[in-house]
Amino acid sequence: MYATTGFPTIARDIITVIARIALGVIFIAHGWQKFNEWTVSGTSQSFAQMGVPLPDIAAPFATFVELIGGALLILGALTPIVGILLAANLIGALVIVHLTPVPFVDQGGWELVAALATGALLLAATGPGRFSVDRFLLKGKKAALRSDVDTPTA
Repeated sequence: MYATTGFPTIARDIITVIARIALGVIFIAHGWQKFNEWTVSGTSQSFAQMGVPLPDIAAPFATFVELIGGALLILGALTPIVGILLAANLIGALVIVHLTPVPFVDQGGWELVAALATGALLLAATGPGRFSVDRFLLKGKKAALRSDVDTPTA
């Protein structure tokens, strides 16, 4: 199901766990900031000032996708769905707020949201690796699927 080239499988799985944890922590931090420090209401007001459409919907969406999605990413749970939701959230932020000629985040640029969106998309596309809740939950289902197929599996 996942790529079989490049690093040995165990190295890819360890690297994937590190990437999931790092990205997940960043997403949780940003979601927590929106929830706890700014509050969802304050985030909504801020979004309105930035020109974000439907800020009363966008603020809770961004807050909880980042907060809950970050935790799920760390666990490697629902990784393709979570990765797409996080990337969609960040692509919205990129297009609406951060798309400036200057890439640097300290100048309101796009580098951070682009990097986070890319990381989330990469995990959505490649999967969470073997050390994940997804792998644990799908293990039995994959075995059942394999028994219905006459071809050998890798």
